[in-house]
Amino acid sequence: MPRRRRRFPRRARLWLLGLTLALGVWVWQTWATLPARPQAILVLGGGTAREKYAAALGGYYPDLPIWVSSGTNPEYADWLFRQAQVAPQRLHLDYQAVDTVSNFTTLADRFRERGIRRVYLVTSDYHMRRALIIGTIVFGSRGIALDPQPVPTGKDPEPLSRAVRDGARSLLWVATGDAGDRWALEHGIPQVLRRIWPNALDPGAR
Repeated sequence: MPRRRRRFPRRARLWLLGLTLALGVWVWQTWATLPARPQAILVLGGGTAREKYAAALGGYYPDLPIWVSSGTNPEYADWLFRQAQVAPQRLHLDYQAVDTVSNFTTLADRFRERGIRRVYLVTSDYHMRRALIIGTIVFGSRGIALDPQPVPTGKDPEPLSRAVRDGARSLLWVATGDAGDRWALEHGIPQVLRRIWPNALDPGAR
């Protein structure tokens, strides 16, 4: 006799739906007052090609600061951006993030405090869908919009399941301030998520 699949609890579905709708209203309300063009460049770590692309983009917009989230080592990054004639005061290297979700959660409040409300998002083309879903939720909750700048790689897009998994983690972060295992374990969340997406809350999954 086939095993009956367990469904996502109705209360949890309604909670996630309500939170998503509230976030959508928030993002829509802030969109009308966004600056005309991005105020910073954000690069997600994961390959030197992304940083090279960001350095070239920075040449077109010499007034924009460039933030690199958990990218290459500081020595190489400093050299790369110097070669592209990016002034040192424009470059911000941040190594707090351990995955794509924390690329955004570690910087969202810092950007808001600096008055940054629109950014160029640089990451690989195959990674952009997941990054945009996470960033729209996390940065959108802080009134920050994203302009995607995909780096061509020729690779197929990541599975949609990874984007859905990290979208759920991002919603948890907006609601609780924590997208990792500690809060989730206290509230029994991973047992639900992991039935649907293996390693749903694995902080090492980029």
